[in-house]
Amino acid sequence: MSGGPARAGQSQAPGMVGRNRLTITHGGNIFAIARDRGWDWRSVLDLSASINPLGPAPGVRAAVERAMDRIAHYPCQRPGELEAALAAEWRVAPEQVLAGSGATELIHFVARSGWNGPAALATPVWSEFYRVFPHALRVSLDTVESWPQRGLLVLSQPVNPTGEAIPEELIRRTIAGREGPVLIDESFIDFTRLESAVAWTDRHPNLLVLRSLSKFHALPGLRVGALVGSREWMDRLARRREPWQVSALAEAAALAALADREHAARTREFVERERQWLLDQLDSLDGLKLYPGAANFLFAEIDPPAAEVCDWFLDRRIILRNCTGLPGVAGQAIRFAVRTRAENERFVQAAREYFCQG
Repeated sequence: MSGGPARAGQSQAPGMVGRNRLTITHGGNIFAIARDRGWDWRSVLDLSASINPLGPAPGVRAAVERAMDRIAHYPCQRPGELEAALAAEWRVAPEQVLAGSGATELIHFVARSGWNGPAALATPVWSEFYRVFPHALRVSLDTVESWPQRGLLVLSQPVNPTGEAIPEELIRRTIAGREGPVLIDESFIDFTRLESAVAWTDRHPNLLVLRSLSKFHALPGLRVGALVGSREWMDRLARRREPWQVSALAEAAALAALADREHAARTREFVERERQWLLDQLDSLDGLKLYPGAANFLFAEIDPPAAEVCDWFLDRRIILRNCTGLPGVAGQAIRFAVRTRAENERFVQAAREYFCQG
């Protein structure tokens, strides 16, 4: 079907516009899809957004309720308490942390106020980077020799949407050997056992790390994220920063989430176990090639058209992420989140029905 934008309930892959632009679509569109189809959103299994399957830490709700008395007042222009807590969590100085209203807001801020020079994206990366840097050079993760030495280089750890881990030595070598700055998107790293690059920011003034609290701490509806970099870079960004980017409720929720280390440990163990269970259950299906991955989602190359697959699952109230057409993704591909066992079983049953029907 052609001739207009896709409705909320239709599958839509990232598409090429002109020579160098993409039509960017995101996952996590559960409310619009449910409204468009007349469904109760609670009956929809959204696997397009990879959020902590255990939900927020138990103390988050109470923390938000306690903060309700503060909503009649302006929050701090900068969320200093949250930035100090993040700095303690990541073992950097508070001056090296700049909190914001989610990772999306922060990378748009960087492009608007922190970097307006040439950029390169080591693909694949999170789709929003193509909107933020529409004219960026696109280079492959597999051809390091093609990465430019000048300008901003963007890459993700683990890779979004494949979930693969970039070798630490490659990242260290890239940071140390480049003339230009490096921005590493670590939105999903908390689900992994990988070492974060935040520990290297004080020694490498050309390094900027993007972190999200939406995924691991299950706070996407509150919008909280952070940038970590050298004191000089953060000071320069802070001077150009608009005030009140983190609400009182978001800060309270984030502080409660960070304080619950037991919930964080349970999450990592749970995701690792359920990810392996999904791999074992789906491994024998024809037309589905899975990437093991390191995060809380799985990426699969598929034989049938991804749009057809996503629409079939959507009719069964299961939302998948169509990755076909993203730079760095060859052929037809989908991504789906690791959820609870009951939710994973629902997806596996549908996957067996679809991929075994021939």
